[in-house]
Amino acid sequence: MKFLIQQAKIINPGSPLESKKQDILIESGIIRDIQPSIQASADRIISGHDLHISPGWVDIFAEFGDPGYEYKETLETGAAAAAAGGFTDVFVVPNTKPVIDNKTQVSYITGRSTSLPSNIHPIGAISRGAEGKELAEMYDMRSAGAQAFSDGLYPVQSAGVLLKALQYVKAFDGIVIQIPDDRSVGSNGLVHEGVVSTRLGLPGKPMMAEELLVARDIKLARYAESKLHFTGVTSPRSLDYIRRAKDAGLSVTCSVTPYHLLFTDEDLMKGYDTNLKVYPHLRPEKERNLLRAAVADGTVDCVTSHHRPHEKDSKVLEFEYAKYGMSGLETCYSALRLAMPEIPEARWVELLSTNPRKIFGLGGAVIEKEAQAHVTIWDAAAHITVNDAFFRSRSHNSAYTGLTLPGKVLGVINGTRASLHSL
Repeated sequence: MKFLIQQAKIINPGSPLESKKQDILIESGIIRDIQPSIQASADRIISGHDLHISPGWVDIFAEFGDPGYEYKETLETGAAAAAAGGFTDVFVVPNTKPVIDNKTQVSYITGRSTSLPSNIHPIGAISRGAEGKELAEMYDMRSAGAQAFSDGLYPVQSAGVLLKALQYVKAFDGIVIQIPDDRSVGSNGLVHEGVVSTRLGLPGKPMMAEELLVARDIKLARYAESKLHFTGVTSPRSLDYIRRAKDAGLSVTCSVTPYHLLFTDEDLMKGYDTNLKVYPHLRPEKERNLLRAAVADGTVDCVTSHHRPHEKDSKVLEFEYAKYGMSGLETCYSALRLAMPEIPEARWVELLSTNPRKIFGLGGAVIEKEAQAHVTIWDAAAHITVNDAFFRSRSHNSAYTGLTLPGKVLGVINGTRASLHSL
């Protein structure tokens, strides 16, 4: 199939075409030509008011329900949601049923995803059953295609187990991902511990639980001389620890979510919206603003959706019993634009594409003649309206429903696979 993309601003750091508006001709998954103007026939012509194109975006932490929880999300619906959100690549957490803790489960994911519009990269579990007790078959999973290792939604609590994992992955230059949360601190907490939790009458969890695990895990990474990535960071003190680790030359990186950049715990006062029951918890405005500052100053390396789809029965009930998480793939870019409209497009591409590709060894997709086309296309001047018809995901548990958000992703061209919609 042949695509002609007209007058798109190229965002590809390090490229001689950076920030230039060009026509781009893609045929059979290859970028055939890039010129100020191209006169050629095409099966699909793509244009827009403020069209942009960059190397394909990467989401490094998303939950699909397949296998075991297909009523929440399948690989097919998850990949469709990822492509609609601009992601050519998405890492899926191992918290399926059964858990992705062996090469058979890794091969199931990679084998099923070859024809989907987005590449699905399984994250192998650190421990058997993601129970945090015994190491899983990490080397075999890596050989089968596991891109990183994590117990996903259940961060490893044992220092000894995590240290062994950090030492083990060094053999193949692997990387460990942790949500920083000491689950023994405020284990019954439903929201951030503070003024809002008191007003709502909900048990709170102190932010210290995050900071304790960040400090501990950095020490373990230093000892093991291994690679560690924190995802879902929300605490300013955690960010200080991470800054110091980077300054000391440690291979420590971090990512944040769009909803932690946009919402605060005070938004829960507007009606106990269970779509805002997320993990890690939403923080107060002061902490939210310091998190934004860390995005602007370069401390934060990546943005990830933390996509957690749920059927209505898991969300339409009392706050105490609702499941944690929000559907986030399709709204990721627009939510970022709403949260921080002053951030230039090049910085978003750095956070969504350049950095995750570098950190996790995906290789640099490039926009140049005769290169494989792995690209994301969006119109920065357009808007999206979030409603039930908007979603490609099987689940619609989103706090953005009913809102109009800035910026519209048109989709992806991912080799010979493409998923695009019009303005």
